[in-house]
Amino acid sequence: MKSLADPAPPAPASWLAGYIPDIPTPFDDSGAVDLRVFAGLCERQITAGVPAIVVCETAGEASTLTPSERETIIGAAVETAQGRARVIAGAGSNATSRAIELTRQAAALGADAVLSVVPYYNKPMQTGIEAHFRAIADSTTLPIILHDIPSRTIRELADDTIVRLAGSRRFAGLRDGTGDVARLLRLRPRLPTRFRLLSGDDATALAFLACGGDGAISTIANVAPDLCRVIFSSGRQGRWQCARYLQKRLVPLTTCLARENPAALKYALSLLGMIRADTRLPLAQLDDAAKADVERAMAFIADEALVDAVEA
Repeated sequence: MKSLADPAPPAPASWLAGYIPDIPTPFDDSGAVDLRVFAGLCERQITAGVPAIVVCETAGEASTLTPSERETIIGAAVETAQGRARVIAGAGSNATSRAIELTRQAAALGADAVLSVVPYYNKPMQTGIEAHFRAIADSTTLPIILHDIPSRTIRELADDTIVRLAGSRRFAGLRDGTGDVARLLRLRPRLPTRFRLLSGDDATALAFLACGGDGAISTIANVAPDLCRVIFSSGRQGRWQCARYLQKRLVPLTTCLARENPAALKYALSLLGMIRADTRLPLAQLDDAAKADVERAMAFIADEALVDAVEA
């Protein structure tokens, strides 16, 4: 098949920067997707000035969403955004044909880009991973953001594979969930300047930015979008002492969210009255000890720097 990347390359994704929230999928008391609450979560982020939102991905419990639910969620995100922020749809799968199907669905629904994860469970070799992503690129005109998160996929996306894929303008960037900041220093000189490097690990996101990263696709940004915006802008302005101070306030909550994502995220948002804490099996809600940890972490960031503060 002739690649679509040559005749119609996408424009450089200059908007792919800053803290971009990975939006959770809210459920109502019957277990169905709560679109009213979902639209509210999206609107809160857009009002806070985020450049983009991610839906149907890790925090969105994508693996337990039905095809019709995915369609409804992506459509609702596009309708809510109304062009005020870009919509990045999770479209990854461990079956290449399924990933292509999800990518085409996202394009038809009006998404601005897709986030495509390294195939999981199958344990493919690098040649298979590269062929997988190239087949997706051949099927779409949307920008593709690669997602490397070995803790969930077992296989990593090797540096050399990233460099080869980045040669095609169809690939807009990388969400790096490895937490290896040194990797950015290795990769940046080998990649086109248009190719965006985004942290997928909140714990190391500030260090990632300090080393030249473009931003983060973030879980904690769901809780504190304004605080994350100030951290990013402070870093961009060279005000690293301010950025480090604010980042330190987020450390306890970041630890909780990383331990049990998205159950801890949903519980944190429930403390703010924004969402039910319900998850879908096989994910379960937090136990009492974990809830107490989240409550203490939320109290730690409830100060004048956090606009949407929860009372201690």
